[in-house]
Amino acid sequence: MIDPICFSGSSLDRAAEQRRDHGWLEEQLADPASRVLPLWQGRLLLKREPHTLAWARSEFFRDLETPEPVLLGLEGGVAHFAIDVSALEKPEEKLAVAEVAQFCELLDVVAGLSEDDASIAAQARSLVDWHARHRFCAACGGETRSMQGGANRICRDCQAEHFPRTDPVAIAVVVEGDDCLLGRSPGWPDRMLSALAGFVEPGETLEEAVRREVWEEVGVRVGAVEYLQSQPWPFPSSLMLGCVAHAESRALRIDPVEIEEARWIPRDLLRAALAGDATDIEVPPAYAIAHQLIRAWLEAL
Repeated sequence: MIDPICFSGSSLDRAAEQRRDHGWLEEQLADPASRVLPLWQGRLLLKREPHTLAWARSEFFRDLETPEPVLLGLEGGVAHFAIDVSALEKPEEKLAVAEVAQFCELLDVVAGLSEDDASIAAQARSLVDWHARHRFCAACGGETRSMQGGANRICRDCQAEHFPRTDPVAIAVVVEGDDCLLGRSPGWPDRMLSALAGFVEPGETLEEAVRREVWEEVGVRVGAVEYLQSQPWPFPSSLMLGCVAHAESRALRIDPVEIEEARWIPRDLLRAALAGDATDIEVPPAYAIAHQLIRAWLEAL
């Protein structure tokens, strides 16, 4: 059984009905009890010790020139927003928080965050990034505006609606007998090996995407594909669809553009790698779905 997956399990109610009411949204932004999480160039504001999300009151940002805050949801009736302060120079100083908080890359600190904070951080990062990238309409080029507290955007000119998108990614550990096939992408650390992955393309199923990606990247034919679990991946906004793929061949033909190294790894060596006892390979950290897929396969043997 796979452990609870990182970046999931948020406690926030996304308030689908309330956010349609513009007046209600204005009331929440004006409410002193509401909380706002600032992000700067993709980094989240975290308290220094211990690392927790550094929420602030909405009035804190009232005089700053920023995009409209994005509603993340409600907890205990209190509205929680995210706001993009990327235009600020020296943001910790501008916000007068340098002594108690700092802007951090999510992957650098995720291992120390609570499950809830990591999930909320992932949602905030993906939404703020999407809004920053979609200020103009893909249909006519007109300026867009945020609607329903950031649930979507609408073009001021042609009225086309645009919604936050999540890109599906097929990620799979390829197995045959007691061996598991893992690969390393160019630029990764020398000993790091992980599950094979690629975007699901138009007109194919998840299973077809796994088979295609494995064949393209390492030249191995795959038969049965078992879906196990998904993971939101907010870099910037993907949904990792985790699978175990059963190989029908073993010979490797590596595409050097996609993969720098691929190896069949015996299960005993993988167990040692998960425990941190292997000397010649490393596997992804526990917050990554690749780690959980490897562990789930090993535990099923």
